Amino acid sequence: MKRCMFVDDSSVIRKVAKRILGGPDMIVIEAATGYDAIDMCSADMPDIIVVDGALPDINVVEFIRNVRAMPSPIKPLIAVALTEVDIGAIMRAKRAGAQGYLLKPFNRPQLLERFRDLQAA
Repeated sequence: MKRCMFVDDSSVIRKVAKRILGGPDMIVIEAATGYDAIDMCSADMPDIIVVDGALPDINVVEFIRNVRAMPSPIKPLIAVALTEVDIGAIMRAKRAGAQGYLLKPFNRPQLLERFRDLQAA
């Protein structure tokens, strides 16, 4: 069973993601801040991390670098959630260690398709 962490300061985004992705094949855990997510990752690294590209407490590139620097046998797939296509932000995130991005707000078909594209589902 895969573990997916959604890191977003919007409880609505986290709840929608949990409702869409949660099930017998995936456990979805939530973090409201980047620093909470880093603490959670250091205790138990998830398989997949979807992180808001505009967290109020930490820059997304710094968040990705922190996660990538952690000693863990699990090397999570990381996707950045953006509100618009921003090539510069996508490239900075990829250079830091992210595998891709998704756009929000999202609906069930969009999120599931993006997870398939990222080979996470």
